[in-house]
Amino acid sequence: MTTQRTSGRRKQALAAAAVVAGLLTTAACGGGKDDGGKNGAAGFNAANNKIAQASLVKKGGELKFASTQDADSWDTTRGYYGFMWDFSRYYSRQLLTYKTQPGAAGAELTPDLATDMGQVADGGKTYTFHLRDGITWEDGKPITSKDIKYGIERAWAQDVLSGGPVYLKDVLDPDGAYKGPYKDTSADHLGLKAIDTPDDKTIVFHLPKPNSDFLQMVALTSASPVRQDKDTKSQYGLHPFSSGPYKFQSYSPGKSLVLVRNTNWKASSDPVRKAYPDKISIKFFTNANDMDQRLLAGDYDLDLAQTGMSPQGRTTALKAHKANLDNPVSGYVRYAVFPQSVKPFDNIHCRKAVLYGADHVSLQTARGGPIAGGDIGTNMLPPSVPGAEGQKYDPYEMAGANKNGNAAKAKEELKACGKPNGFSTTIAVRNNKPVEVATAESLQASLKKVGINAQIDQYDGSQTAGIIGSPSNVNKKGYGIIIMGWGPDFPSVQGYGMPLWDSSYILQSGNNNYALIKDKSIDKMFDDFVTTLDESKKTQLSTEINHKVMEGAYYLPFTFEKFINWRSSRLANVYTTNSYNGMYDFVNLGLKSSK
Repeated sequence: MTTQRTSGRRKQALAAAAVVAGLLTTAACGGGKDDGGKNGAAGFNAANNKIAQASLVKKGGELKFASTQDADSWDTTRGYYGFMWDFSRYYSRQLLTYKTQPGAAGAELTPDLATDMGQVADGGKTYTFHLRDGITWEDGKPITSKDIKYGIERAWAQDVLSGGPVYLKDVLDPDGAYKGPYKDTSADHLGLKAIDTPDDKTIVFHLPKPNSDFLQMVALTSASPVRQDKDTKSQYGLHPFSSGPYKFQSYSPGKSLVLVRNTNWKASSDPVRKAYPDKISIKFFTNANDMDQRLLAGDYDLDLAQTGMSPQGRTTALKAHKANLDNPVSGYVRYAVFPQSVKPFDNIHCRKAVLYGADHVSLQTARGGPIAGGDIGTNMLPPSVPGAEGQKYDPYEMAGANKNGNAAKAKEELKACGKPNGFSTTIAVRNNKPVEVATAESLQASLKKVGINAQIDQYDGSQTAGIIGSPSNVNKKGYGIIIMGWGPDFPSVQGYGMPLWDSSYILQSGNNNYALIKDKSIDKMFDDFVTTLDESKKTQLSTEINHKVMEGAYYLPFTFEKFINWRSSRLANVYTTNSYNGMYDFVNLGLKSSK
């Protein structure tokens, strides 16, 4: 089975690259009064899973984003940062997309370029979609089924277009027989046999084996149409050709991006996008504190990266501008993981000794406290994934009786694993993540009390795939504990947990199954999930997989992560959505006036 080598990239990149702005805190964060919206703001948490200022939205004006991080790529095939997927709906469309609704409803799929949710046949192996009338490119030419096929085929060209998710590639061509459109010897470069285009308005997918999340995959940004005569290959991200209501006017990487209206987009052809602003801009900053000051001053409307304000800006905002803030659950779980190749973590009792020895309140505080860090993590399934139980499932009482650690139980487990006097190990942590270093120090201090001596090794955070993603290197370095975080590519246990827990996803480089879990019962449950079309059965399997992972004590969850995110007093029709891990849904944001 070919593996999704990039499936973790979106989470690592979103969490890793963008977050000079968000994850630089080691202190719990304070309260502050809600001014009740006196300054034109909607009120604290007014847009958290609900719509704020919906009735005040007006057409026109310039929506202004600020960010300390540019996208990995604005190419629809290559982009993997969460904010890129959210923002790309301005200039790209897919057969299906997410509903423009707050909270959990926003993670439900709805037709976009397609007239409906598709016809499924052959036991879930054949999907047929018909295209809407009036869908056009920015030059007015119709978007065809061949454009969608070609856009999807580009994912096979990983040698030219590295990055981006490869779910469709793995599901449609598990043996890797197709070589991608740039090596395609057919005259039209549309030689992928798994997709038929019998006419310009019909597209048919033939899966070798059913996959119950296939509709989620065709809703990914990487399934956007790309027109062959506009494909500039590796340069496409500098100026993608628009299928949505906005088009690129100018882009200076790392400096600025400006979108303007695509006058050939027809509202009648698009049930999803309202296209309120006349113009959408991004200004890239080199310093998170500078950016937060400009947000607080009202010069910009929101942070593109959606990973929370920096500690300095957050403190000011909570004191003086609380009505401009939302505190969503991010959809990410932050955790420590124990590679079984590194002794003594091949023994479940030694793993459990760490789970009981850890001070979970101290770990939560190191991550930013209950507001900026999140609720104490008790298991490994994030709240946005069906089957999640949140803190209700707390098998080690991490948010309960053992929240400050349980030395007696830790010592019992040490005795059971043959290390009654404790042991020594190494915690691996990224050097560009101050909050992770603080978390490692918290864990180190609490483990010392039960006789586990952990040294901390800070490695180059930009080299994650080759350092902790290499099982042989992890073994060589003796990394018994790895600090990491993860969020779903799409809201299902396949889109979240398969790269972490399925044995077929263990790779020699770019590995994300850090614990090296090889559990036949977990693999079988994933196999059942992928072939089950019954949603209630999928939810049940999701819950069972999470339980099995926690029973194995492979992970110490820290937090169900939360952020403090800013929205300006000018914003209208603003809400957070589960489809983008608690971010604001960008696509239908508007301004209260066109000024």
